[in-house]
Amino acid sequence: MDKIIIMGAAGRDFHNFNVYFRDNPAHRVVAFTATQIPDIEGRVYPASLAGTIYPEGIPIYAEDRLDELIRELGADQVVFAYSDVSHEYVMHKASQVLAAGADFRLMGGETTMLRSRVPVLAVCAVRTGSGKSQTTRRVCDILRGMGKRVVVVRHPMPYGDLTAQACQRFASYEDLDRHHCTIEEREEYEPHLNRGMVVYAGVDYGHILSEVEKEAEVIVWDGGNNDLPFYKPDVHIVVVDPHRPGHELSYHPGEANLRMADVVVINKVDTARPENVEAVKANVTALNPRATVVEAASPIFVDDPAAILNKKVLVVEDGPTLTHGEMSYGAGVVAAQRFGAKDIVDPRPYAVGSIVDTYRKYPGTGALLPAMGYGGRQIEELEETIATTPCDLVIIATPIDLRRVVKIDKPSVRVRYELEERSYPDLAAVLKYRLAKG
Repeated sequence: MDKIIIMGAAGRDFHNFNVYFRDNPAHRVVAFTATQIPDIEGRVYPASLAGTIYPEGIPIYAEDRLDELIRELGADQVVFAYSDVSHEYVMHKASQVLAAGADFRLMGGETTMLRSRVPVLAVCAVRTGSGKSQTTRRVCDILRGMGKRVVVVRHPMPYGDLTAQACQRFASYEDLDRHHCTIEEREEYEPHLNRGMVVYAGVDYGHILSEVEKEAEVIVWDGGNNDLPFYKPDVHIVVVDPHRPGHELSYHPGEANLRMADVVVINKVDTARPENVEAVKANVTALNPRATVVEAASPIFVDDPAAILNKKVLVVEDGPTLTHGEMSYGAGVVAAQRFGAKDIVDPRPYAVGSIVDTYRKYPGTGALLPAMGYGGRQIEELEETIATTPCDLVIIATPIDLRRVVKIDKPSVRVRYELEERSYPDLAAVLKYRLAKG
């Protein structure tokens, strides 16, 4: 019997276990390790989800203990199961595992994708911050316009009670409160709720699939980071970002997504340099010549653009986009520059608690405030950082209205963005053709 350690970040790792290892007597998972997400390590993957082979559950340790865990637990194999990291990073981890005496493994779609009885359209990306969320919303709008009953299934973000989060259904703002959703969860669920969509997420995606199939004519998989879908897609849409040309070739598992894609959306063509758009287009063609390419923009909308003029502004952007997504700016910076802000105030000298730790871990974030909110304490620290940063105006460029969960004691405006196709065939034409084709 092989002893397995699964390296993860509270998402793909749990899914791989559930669909492949949970009831597999040939393997014994002795530990999960965790990174990227605060306060995950030190917990236990619960027995109620782990199955009969694991009556005491499975411990979750900090990834920085990996070497000693391989030795102490006698691990034969380490499975790498998280996303949005460079190929070089993955191979450094592989080298670490091999040197410690274990085999290193990556698991692909054939062993981890569940098959649905209803059509699945997956929206994924090559990097965090490419524009996956607005693409997903656009796909949902198109399908509903075709008269389809659509349900969204979101990539997992189970940062609380794992047993309680096994299968979650969101149809209202009250559901967000009832499930004690973090800012990161709200950012992904709330924009769909604003459109009257039902969203499922959780830990056990086999259980989730059985529930979703009861009410959906079409499932839209709303991917996380640049991970692969958990469900086998009938149409696989992947978003690439010409603001980071070359990243589509050099990040895991984003490159695998690109190679698998049926449709590639080159987003932000209105703001990227033309030569970068062409470079990305050439890379897409070289890796996946069979994919249909759709060019698109993500125009911004500001509720009161005149309020920005001549103001010293604090820009709050989506947390994961700035951190492991490595973007140095987002829609908030674009709005500040376009509408005449006097200055963008650097919040780093005023950061507190875990926000300081975030800047230390991700120094490329720069003079922007990532909307970190993985728990109540971190939300309070985000709130305090905003309160102590001297500015005239807060520009909120997060996917949700941050004012719903954070007290902001200064004037503020919100920036939103949607997907707008700039080429033909557009997504509507592509989806109609592919769904008719069956």
